[in-house]
Amino acid sequence: MQQARDVAREIEILTGAANKAMQEGKGSQAITYWGQILLLNPNHIPTLAALGKYCLATNDDNSACKAFERVCQIDGSDPQQWISLAIAYRKLQNIDGEQLAVQQALVADPMDMLALIMKADLHSRLGETHQAALAYGSVVKVAPPMERIHPNLRPSVEFAMQYKANYDQEHGKFLDDFLAPVYKELSGEKLDRFRDSVDIMVGRKKRYDSQSLIYHYPNLAPIEFFDRKSFPWLADIENGTEQILTEFMHVLGEEEGFTPYLEYTAGVPMGQLAELNNSPDWSAYHLIKDGLVQESNAAKCPNTMQLLSLAPQPIQLGKTPSALFSLLKPHTHIRPHTGASNVRLLTHIPLIIPNDCRFRVGNQTREWIPGEGIVFDDTIEHEAWNHSDKLRVVMIFDIWHPDLSEAERHMITEVSKALSAFKDSK
Repeated sequence: MQQARDVAREIEILTGAANKAMQEGKGSQAITYWGQILLLNPNHIPTLAALGKYCLATNDDNSACKAFERVCQIDGSDPQQWISLAIAYRKLQNIDGEQLAVQQALVADPMDMLALIMKADLHSRLGETHQAALAYGSVVKVAPPMERIHPNLRPSVEFAMQYKANYDQEHGKFLDDFLAPVYKELSGEKLDRFRDSVDIMVGRKKRYDSQSLIYHYPNLAPIEFFDRKSFPWLADIENGTEQILTEFMHVLGEEEGFTPYLEYTAGVPMGQLAELNNSPDWSAYHLIKDGLVQESNAAKCPNTMQLLSLAPQPIQLGKTPSALFSLLKPHTHIRPHTGASNVRLLTHIPLIIPNDCRFRVGNQTREWIPGEGIVFDDTIEHEAWNHSDKLRVVMIFDIWHPDLSEAERHMITEVSKALSAFKDSK
């Protein structure tokens, strides 16, 4: 123990000597002291980081890379460690290494502004326009007011703002041209809300109402729970609850086809829902996912699929319709969050509902009742609890918002095609 204290004291003295040498511009002397420290403790992170920083400044990029690689191997919990390694890789023109280091920095802190800037710059250098725009958009979102940003970073944040603005302008022009013949085809229809929706999506107008994460449609009333009178088909699906439950119990017994409800890769900002990402506590059995029927799962639930065909499910290429069984394990809380778009609503058909399960949308909290459908706008903040000791199961599927006209639904389907075509064009 005394020996460890002696080593720590010697490292402290050598560190002071190295710092003094650097202040006096005696880099080679500092390197000697750092070398002596690393002989005493090869894993001394402050010394490895100081050595790496000095090597970067003197363009000894290979040595810098080795020092920062060692730091990240030993620790790696600080995004700045990975950022330093990414800088070294960038100077060595090691694209794969740079990409990995930036990704690991964002795993350590998904909101780190410098890591997001480096991610965006890397995508831009590689000609990956859509990914760069997304990353620059993230920079804009996390950036504080300009006066609070370090002067050295302000040009990068300003560039991010301009890049995103230019991308949105090009995006909007592409969609305008793509949709022009469809507008002409529907020239007699009232499509003001649709036009506003495209303008909001590409940043030409600001949204002021519900909290849609991806695609917001203006002037649709933000209703928490909808009156069932708007959905004449709902009773027929509710009448089939026993058939749905029977098919669900069969697939539950097989224990196949269930996946975590949330499956985001590391480094994606998740906020409140991070604890449930890739977690079995909230799982799903998908019947229709991102607009595609999951054939192997759907084949086991023929009656359920037939009943789902009664609902006016939205058609958005690569997005909707969707339908699934949602399983919430005992003592699990789905924290407040909002959905992707208010053009579609979510419908719950409760199947297995223990006592002490609740569901909040906006200011209203309800308990599920087996067999009684609920239709709500999931772009309004909502959350759910299962405080019981048993499994909670509901069937979830999406439907068109009832206030959208047939012409508007058609245009929304078309704009989903345009979005896909735009991404394919780059």
